[in-house]
Amino acid sequence: MRLADREQDGIVILEPKGKIMGGPDATLLHDKLYEYIDQGKKKVVVDLSKVDWMNSTGLGILISGYTTLRNNEGILKLANVTDKIQSLLTITKLVSVFEAFDSIEDAVASFK
Repeated sequence: MRLADREQDGIVILEPKGKIMGGPDATLLHDKLYEYIDQGKKKVVVDLSKVDWMNSTGLGILISGYTTLRNNEGILKLANVTDKIQSLLTITKLVSVFEAFDSIEDAVASFK
């Protein structure tokens, strides 16, 4: 997995690409989240449009990010959830945990 990040209107946008399967990927995403939290950035959108697949460890990474932000008075939202990832969220009942949007723009707008 590769991870790009940027800010838009004070909101952090994380753009993972590839497979989210754990291992070094977990550390990469976790460390990036804490880096932003340490800077006082607590609104995060994860764009899943370029994620090919995610296993249970990948879901754990998202849950950990969500929890970490919640514990620091922040929030994590999802954008561009692919059909594969959507079915995974539905099966695991995490679809009711994460707020998901059809585009980054919609997710960013939801913070206002």
